Amino acid sequence: MTSSDSPITAPLEGKVAAITGAASGIGLACAKTLLNAGAKVVLIDREGEKLDKLVAELGNNAFALQVDLMKPEQVDNMLSGILKLTGRLDIFHANAGAYIGGPVAEGDPDVWDRVLNLNINAAFRCVRAVLPEMIKQKSGDIIFTSSIAGVVPVIWEPIYTASKFAVQAFVHTTRRQVAQHGVRIGAVLPGPVVTALLDDWPKAKMDEALANGSLMQPAEVAESVLFMVTRSKNVTVRDLVILPNSVDL
Repeated sequence: MTSSDSPITAPLEGKVAAITGAASGIGLACAKTLLNAGAKVVLIDREGEKLDKLVAELGNNAFALQVDLMKPEQVDNMLSGILKLTGRLDIFHANAGAYIGGPVAEGDPDVWDRVLNLNINAAFRCVRAVLPEMIKQKSGDIIFTSSIAGVVPVIWEPIYTASKFAVQAFVHTTRRQVAQHGVRIGAVLPGPVVTALLDDWPKAKMDEALANGSLMQPAEVAESVLFMVTRSKNVTVRDLVILPNSVDL
């Protein structure tokens, strides 16, 4: 094997990624995976103290940016914070989200508002904040953490399902708008993943899922995201659905 035939061990060398909701769960797993692939990664979260500890552990290519996504003025200034830390942005992962399940007739609309604001409004606003920079540089990847619930109506989580259907609509309309500028937009759509989001699941359902292997680890999703952002520039992974084998949806 010649040196030119050697496998690329750092496919994201020289790239900068920014990830929301990066202090835990899927976001943190994605940060670690992209760092291992050679990228510099800006971890974005509202938990500043936790972020500082994480970036100290993750090394010199990890950067902390404290942003409360529920405060529009902070989201609008997010790009300048990223550029101040790293000088550029190649990959933006709109990952932060919240979960709510249960019967609509018994639900709390005030909780719904918070979930919908984070999963929809804040996520869309984040993309609006970074998109002009990517259009200007004529390159970039935007990835959403969506859900299988964005393509299959899941009966036990109507509000969450509705939020992810909105994400899917935004992903594919915006994707078509910006493709001409060299910017790719896609969504990773996991089934149930072991994260804090599932704290709201009924205990019986959680116990059943753990027992029958119908939950995935965040690292599985992170590997999927790495696959998406390392395709040739003429290839877009629009939707990548990843499910445990035993989940029948």
